[in-house]
Amino acid sequence: MRTLLLLPSLAAALLSPAVQAQQSPQTPPPQPKQVNYDEAAIPPYALPELLRTPAGVEIKTATDWIQKRRPAVLSLYEQHVFGKTPTQWGKVVFETLAVKKDALEGKATRKLVRISLADYPKWQGLELMLHIPNEAKGPVPCFVGPNFGGNHAVSPEPDVPLSTRWMRQGKDDAVANNRATEKGRGTEAKRWPLDLAMAEGFAVATYYYGDVEPDHTDGWKDGLRGTMSKNGSQTEWKEGDWGAIGAWAWGLSRIADYLATEPAVDAKKLAVIGHSRLGKTSLWAGAQDRRFKVVVSNNSGEGGAALMRRNIGETTAVITKAFPHWFTKTYSSYANNESACPVDSHMLIALAAPRAVYIASAVEDRWADPKGEFLSGLHAEPAFNLFGKKGYGVAEQPAIDTPVGDTVAYHIRTGIHDVTRYDWEQYLRFARRHLNQPE
Repeated sequence: MRTLLLLPSLAAALLSPAVQAQQSPQTPPPQPKQVNYDEAAIPPYALPELLRTPAGVEIKTATDWIQKRRPAVLSLYEQHVFGKTPTQWGKVVFETLAVKKDALEGKATRKLVRISLADYPKWQGLELMLHIPNEAKGPVPCFVGPNFGGNHAVSPEPDVPLSTRWMRQGKDDAVANNRATEKGRGTEAKRWPLDLAMAEGFAVATYYYGDVEPDHTDGWKDGLRGTMSKNGSQTEWKEGDWGAIGAWAWGLSRIADYLATEPAVDAKKLAVIGHSRLGKTSLWAGAQDRRFKVVVSNNSGEGGAALMRRNIGETTAVITKAFPHWFTKTYSSYANNESACPVDSHMLIALAAPRAVYIASAVEDRWADPKGEFLSGLHAEPAFNLFGKKGYGVAEQPAIDTPVGDTVAYHIRTGIHDVTRYDWEQYLRFARRHLNQPE
């Protein structure tokens, strides 16, 4: 195995040759416990084999992937990382709350829709905000993604209702006493360039992730998971039970349910997108729900696109201590013991095959391990190759602000942990190319 040297600059380090992960059944030594940013300090590691079953059977065809290996990998992720999403929740109810036909200075029609469950009235439901370009001549493709600050933070318009749900306290006064304030209006508008999407002929559907479950350790008690579990009486989450990421991903699939009823949207052309912890969510939603034909991971890091075995920046130990509610209970057992986990992030990316996946990093976002995000897509390529699909077309991380790839694509952008207009320009171009291809 080739060992990397720590280069003098961050950019140089990010662009150095990729670690060639060993593909052997031997168990490598445990990863170091301290937070690491030194490529040279990464001990040898072996990725779980993607196209070989535990019994040693090699997966050679697309049919074998779909029928044999993919279900097994999905089950491993349910057991060890995100937990198993329930399959029964009864009738889903859609209630249109408001329609504005001249939103965004006449560029869009904005719909606000409450999505709830008839059999679980204690859950308040999620409030979908959908923007559809007014210049569209027929049904349009749609990006679907959760937001951090509420729909009022995504839209630049003052008439979007202020969220009344629990919110994480930030450094500014957009949230006070864990509730949204008027000062939060439009604070995420740069992350959601609705004008750009409308101009490119895409609808955008989003919801505040806290509608499904508040993002704190006991948030499940007031969220969907608590409501659906044993009539709300569950007191402990066990190994294999779904975590908050699973619940947030479930919300994205219920939006896909609604979009199938929306004449202005082509429900066969959906892209799912997420940033940071919500990038982990978009990857898991895309893994489970094949209606999402394009899957976008923006700076998703540990537990998302970054290979957990590299242990650079945020680690399994750090994330499961800070945010244990995101995952199933089993995942915390791999803290400082990543080599024991039967999956790694290249397998999460591969679960989307043969659909299109875009992975993006930011050069200053070392915490999310940009190189690890790149490598997950690289090592996922064999699953896509089974379908005649191409990956990056390169073996080493590309230059900054230089997108690469075909069905699996990647870029590392100038700047910090964020979603920018540059990112969206790449995603829209990528989605247009892949959503217009035949099944």
